[in-house]
Amino acid sequence: MKKIIIYIIIFMLLVFSIPFIFTNVKFEETSSENVIENIFDDSAYGTIRLFHNSDSTIEELNMNEYLYGVVSAEMPASYELEALKAQAIVARTYTIYKIKNGSKHQNADICDNSNCCQAWISKENRMARWDEAHRQEYWDKIVKSVNDTNRRYITYNGEPINAFFHSNSGGKTELAVNVWGGDLPYLKIVETSGEEAYSAYSSEVVLSKDELIVKMHENYSDFDIDFKENEPIKILEFNESSRVKKIKIGNKELSGVEARKVFGLRSSNFSVKMEGDNIKFSVIGYGHGVGLSQSGSDVLAKNGYDCDGIIKYYFKDIEIIE
Repeated sequence: MKKIIIYIIIFMLLVFSIPFIFTNVKFEETSSENVIENIFDDSAYGTIRLFHNSDSTIEELNMNEYLYGVVSAEMPASYELEALKAQAIVARTYTIYKIKNGSKHQNADICDNSNCCQAWISKENRMARWDEAHRQEYWDKIVKSVNDTNRRYITYNGEPINAFFHSNSGGKTELAVNVWGGDLPYLKIVETSGEEAYSAYSSEVVLSKDELIVKMHENYSDFDIDFKENEPIKILEFNESSRVKKIKIGNKELSGVEARKVFGLRSSNFSVKMEGDNIKFSVIGYGHGVGLSQSGSDVLAKNGYDCDGIIKYYFKDIEIIE
């Protein structure tokens, strides 16, 4: 009889223990999945293989270490901290996008050339170029901007965005379709007042007639121009952002983007004027104008925007995740 009672007690203990056991097992499995997912993120984006154009070497850097070099090369350290944080998030996003979508650099994720990928500079070289009185202050500020935004990046519909940025929009950003021909729904024309206070806002390029002819012939072998004609150089059309869409120079019609490249202009937002034997291009803004404006970011930060607010000002319908 005692044995029967003992068996009954053991059976009842097992019955009441089974749900508890399985609940614990399920909890442990869920926790393991989360750990694996986080490890995957670190392994995918934690180490950056950086191609140095100067000597064709590849250097492996921790993501944040890499971003110290990007942010310090791309944005003045004198800018507001929240602007630098926004730059750090945008640069991290751009890097992740490059890795996720395949690099054009064999065995490397990204290069240090701003004309191809993002600018990058070593701590040693960056510190040497800063005034001695501000070196440590500026470097600490750069490090803080990256560390405070650790692992944060921008997504649209759950995917990292192609996070473009430029120096100064000239007061109004540009659509990607007007520069590269592809439409990106999270990039719209955005206006930022106050950018005219920055040195990157306006510039001039003055060429002699002969210099203009040489530059055109370097790009168009059949180029011809008669400066005696009425308006031998004429802007034909502007786009939605007030940048030059089409310009006629002699027998050639160029897009504003092409003219910018041919004549070394800071942006495609320009006017042109004949002055005796010279041609003067008066330029507004600096860069392609797409995405985040660095000068505009500093303006917004000074007006109380935090880094998230700055990013959401320039990129629409996005999420900032980590």
